[in-house]
Amino acid sequence: MPPQETSPIPANNAYGILHGDTWDDALLLAADQIRRLGYAIVDSGFSSTEITDIEQKFDMTRAEYTRTWGEDHLESMDEHNSMRLPMAVSPEPFRNLAFAPNILSVVGQLIDGQFILNQQNGVINPAGAAYNQGLWHRDLPYQHFVTNVPLAVNALYCVDDFTSENGGTWVIPASHKTPNYPSDAYVSAHALQVNAKAGQYIVLDCMAYHTGGFNRSTADRRAVNHVYTIPYFSQQIRIPGNVEESGLTPDQRRILGFDFPSPQSVDAYLSARARK
Repeated sequence: MPPQETSPIPANNAYGILHGDTWDDALLLAADQIRRLGYAIVDSGFSSTEITDIEQKFDMTRAEYTRTWGEDHLESMDEHNSMRLPMAVSPEPFRNLAFAPNILSVVGQLIDGQFILNQQNGVINPAGAAYNQGLWHRDLPYQHFVTNVPLAVNALYCVDDFTSENGGTWVIPASHKTPNYPSDAYVSAHALQVNAKAGQYIVLDCMAYHTGGFNRSTADRRAVNHVYTIPYFSQQIRIPGNVEESGLTPDQRRILGFDFPSPQSVDAYLSARARK
């Protein structure tokens, strides 16, 4: 969580308040901050050994992904700093990243009802170079509307520390509450950079504007992004059929979208309705 100014008056000494929130749990507090400001930092709960294993397997998976699709081919599409659906290449540890209990708890606080994993992408912020996530954007791009509850939540797992030196994520606080992208003067005055440790997630309402900073260090900065949405949004890449189904719990199957297939015919649709 970002440092907060100390209130000059303890909250319980306020007056004129009819309704208020009281959170004594870190995950509930993170969800409340996301509702109000659009972002928060959430600890993964992973051990130091698990965090190191994720770092090593990220590089192994990236190498395999590049061999499969070809570095020149990926670069020709500006896809050389991304890994699409890495859990399809290496189930572990990427499944664990998507199913981290702390993250699912926060997402469940934010999205009413059912939610699914819409996409999982490895993200590389290259040292000393621009990249395609280094522009202000929402993770529901081209959309200019707001809702009273989130429809999509972004959970960016930090493989490396996110710092001002290596291009940690910038956010415009509370920008999920207004439809339009703010003026340049507003962005300059109010944008802030979120520093986070390896093994933490930066969690945002997907309608909060954010961008990767410029990486001035000598090493690539790595992350794995997850977007969770209500089931009405199509997955970026259809996960059922691209990941191994065996060993998944019922909740994990639901989160990966196995419970929300698109009917292939009217008959299939009516049959599904009859089973409900």
